[in-house]
Amino acid sequence: MEPPLVAIVGPTASGKSELALRVAEVFAGEIVNCDALQFYRGFDVGTAKTLAAARRGIPHHLFDVLDPQLGFSAGDYARAARETVAGISSRGHLPVIAGGTGFYLRALLDGLPALPARHDSLRERLSGREQRRPGSLHRLLSRLEPSAGARIHPRDVQKVMRALEIRLVPGAGLPAPATATPLRGFRVLQLGLAPERSQLVDAIAARTRQMFHDGLVQEVQGLLDRGLSGDEKPFESLGYSQVLAYLRGQIPLEQAMASTEIETRQYAKRQLTWFRRDPRIVWLPGFGSEPAVAQAGLDAVRKFLSV
Repeated sequence: MEPPLVAIVGPTASGKSELALRVAEVFAGEIVNCDALQFYRGFDVGTAKTLAAARRGIPHHLFDVLDPQLGFSAGDYARAARETVAGISSRGHLPVIAGGTGFYLRALLDGLPALPARHDSLRERLSGREQRRPGSLHRLLSRLEPSAGARIHPRDVQKVMRALEIRLVPGAGLPAPATATPLRGFRVLQLGLAPERSQLVDAIAARTRQMFHDGLVQEVQGLLDRGLSGDEKPFESLGYSQVLAYLRGQIPLEQAMASTEIETRQYAKRQLTWFRRDPRIVWLPGFGSEPAVAQAGLDAVRKFLSV
């Protein structure tokens, strides 16, 4: 029988890390990160990263593995995560994937089709267009492929540009999904957390306040003091971009907090839209930190493992 793998997904602030810890505790698991920001060293408070002291002795993988200056594509993640998952399974432990970056999880489980190479002249034209009319590339992408426009944040210019490049390179076009190589040799259970909307809104508001209270501003200032410029990719993310604008004197602190909360709610909505499209996900209505939801998750994993 193929070895098992469990993935725990859902919107931000839904309690994925808590449920992953519980599953790993009960079923001798090891946790594998699937949050694109938690790869980076030094970005802790704003990512709600589970710090070493709170990991209950459970091995955690693909956390704090990158310097902020480095990129990490979905393809890079799929290769690293597949190698990690194979190692965990070889030790007789249960790989538990946890995170809300849906595109990276898809790359791990389903693979990615071969994409066209960089097209430097097209990139130069796109970059010039964005400099003349900020936001124009995201608007163009949203017209060409609404689903991609909804998935990619307007401020993530590099990702927007790559998505347009794939669609606009002469003669390339979108590669066929059938060219992707899915993960083989594992049977997979995906558990999705789906709190009631108003409760999730409240949880996001509380998490935002807590992050600022716990020192998000000081964390960003410390990163800058250690020599980062603020132009590194992790600073484009929620919370960090707003704090950076505050520290640069562009917005007041209250606006940074409000913007972080509003944009996090929007991001959570996009995450749910993404995950809802996958019929393989078994949904748990509530937060992973709720005892009844955690028990339902454990029961689902226990049944999955017994098959």
